[in-house]
Amino acid sequence: MPAEINTFRKNHLTNILNLFVQPTCPLDLFLAGYFRAHKAIGSKDRRFISDTAYGIIRWQGLIDHFLKDPISWQARIDTFLSLKPESHLQNPLLPPHVKVSFPKLFYDLLSEYLGEELAKDFCFTSNFPAPTTVRVNTLKTTRASLLERWTPIHQVSPTTVSPYGILFHRKVNFLELPEFKEGLFEIQDEASQLITDLVRAQPGQLVLDFCAGSGGKTLGFAHKLAKRGQIYLHDIRSRALTEARKRLARAGIQNAQILLNADLYKRGLQGKMDWVLIDAPCSGTGTLRRNPDMKWKFQIDHLQQLIELQRTIVSEALTFLKPGGHCVYATCSILPQENDQQLDFFLNHFPLELVETPLRTFPQKGAMDGFFGVILRKTL
Repeated sequence: MPAEINTFRKNHLTNILNLFVQPTCPLDLFLAGYFRAHKAIGSKDRRFISDTAYGIIRWQGLIDHFLKDPISWQARIDTFLSLKPESHLQNPLLPPHVKVSFPKLFYDLLSEYLGEELAKDFCFTSNFPAPTTVRVNTLKTTRASLLERWTPIHQVSPTTVSPYGILFHRKVNFLELPEFKEGLFEIQDEASQLITDLVRAQPGQLVLDFCAGSGGKTLGFAHKLAKRGQIYLHDIRSRALTEARKRLARAGIQNAQILLNADLYKRGLQGKMDWVLIDAPCSGTGTLRRNPDMKWKFQIDHLQQLIELQRTIVSEALTFLKPGGHCVYATCSILPQENDQQLDFFLNHFPLELVETPLRTFPQKGAMDGFFGVILRKTL
């Protein structure tokens, strides 16, 4: 057994993988809970165990191809440690979905949409860790200022598309950085930053973040109001909004109100918003680099449920948009069922017109997450 995978690490890794059977619990949250319950695991061991667990989940389809039933997690661990995925890409004996370690149903769906080559590139790229990008809080500082502070001590570079992003080339404990505690930045993928930038609000306007979650998108566009106007953050998840409140305070954003579902409808805000952001719940297919377990849980039935939910959410959100106002519909999905086909549905069923060509990003192009975003104008 190699030194890096000593008995201590292997036992914990095997235990984690055997326990990780909850279909609704993402791998990152499961690992965080496990490490909290096992405080004897040091930082180096945590990093190795976490990285290896992610790698095994990512490449499980390819790993299992070389193993005989019954397959154990211990066998998967041993196979993964000697696995060289690139060497199997050109193997004519392997089915295409096995080469890139994706479920066949999911891979076939992607091939139908993207074509065989692009689907292969997307799937292969999705099996590697995503880079870590932060978005500068321009209410408090500038990108140039943070780059000047960080360049001597961190491996950083400006993002190539987003004017607010800084890319970290090595892992950093961001929560311990003084700049984080000062609210000078937030962790946010470059593609998510570009979606945020579609909200082109002006000082004095009213903006509703309808599916705000913990407020990441609001943090990205709040500076455009120049501390004038009002932002409303709405979500059905109170815990997420509690986190949003903390993030808004850290960022120094004071012209924002947190509204749970019932509160939103009591305020008489219908028909008054200049902008509504609809960051809709989706399949998350654009974020598989961060959530590799999601590809093994993908189901067509669940996708159809999401499509119906997205339409319901958009219908409700539009009641708050004034005539002539703008909405942004966004997903972290690359599937046409949640993007282009939904756009067609919205244009045919709601008083909306397309403002400009939709934004699309893919992991294999520019190392960003896969996102879709479109600006629509309410005509009535």
